[in-house]
Amino acid sequence: MGRCDGAYSRRVDAPAPGRRGGLAAGVAAYALWGALPLYFPLLTPSDPVEIIAHRVVWSLLFCLVLLQVTGTWRAYVTILRDRGLLLRLSAAAVLLAVNWLVFVHGVTTGHVVDAALGYFINPLVTIALAVLVLGERLRAVQWVAVGCGTAAVVVLTVGYGRLPWIALVLAGSFGTYGLIKSRVGPRVAALPGLAAETTVLTPVAVVYLVVLHAVGAGTFALDLHGLALVGTGVLTAVPLLLFNSAARRLPLTTVGLLQYLAPVLQLAIGVLVAGERMPLARWWGFGLVWLALVVLTVDGLRHSRRPAPPARPAPPA
Repeated sequence: MGRCDGAYSRRVDAPAPGRRGGLAAGVAAYALWGALPLYFPLLTPSDPVEIIAHRVVWSLLFCLVLLQVTGTWRAYVTILRDRGLLLRLSAAAVLLAVNWLVFVHGVTTGHVVDAALGYFINPLVTIALAVLVLGERLRAVQWVAVGCGTAAVVVLTVGYGRLPWIALVLAGSFGTYGLIKSRVGPRVAALPGLAAETTVLTPVAVVYLVVLHAVGAGTFALDLHGLALVGTGVLTAVPLLLFNSAARRLPLTTVGLLQYLAPVLQLAIGVLVAGERMPLARWWGFGLVWLALVVLTVDGLRHSRRPAPPARPAPPA
């Protein structure tokens, strides 16, 4: 196996025309993801499971509309007909549901900062998975970054007297989700992929919502609260489309740097809006994570500027 260069392991291509529009789309995508902690608390008295059930259903319906508008319906059908591909996307869908559920639980129970921490350490989890699952090798600098991330978890655990489980589950579920999606590769575009994943989850979500309303515990109604629940589908698909647009127009290094905008906004919301405390142990833990990210970013930028090795001739057929 080759070495793992983290989020910057792939060759950095020159940006396509429309770089300014791509940057605007990327900033908008991560800003929307970063602002989600402001939205989900507005959905009370719905509990996290009900919120995610609605998010799944309305995301699928919105995706189906977009598939029709963008003319990508055939790609969605192709995924559903490929059993092997659908099986892998089903595993990804379960991880996505876990990620969504834990995130909503965190932001609705006063743990926005823990949620932000999860997305800060996600690049480190991605690297760890590359080593543990794919058998890839790290450079010494990358080991330093992973060590800093591990030390951060230890510091936070000692400071709080418990593991920061929300952050770890978010990072682990999203990191593994990304691993599965990377193995699928270019066969699945963003919109058809999300449509397929929500298709897998929708039967369970619908059954849950039907039972919930049958026992009188459902909160959906034809009012502003119901409209807000429907809006979870829009807030799921729109940032994904914006990100997809940015990824096609921007260099990979720019996209990699933009990814930190979302957890920065979430951290700011947790501290400044939700009023969550930041004791010294938490600052030390975040500081170690930020140090690891700086090391990874500098290392990634340095290696991305190296000229690519000459292509090897293809073996005879």
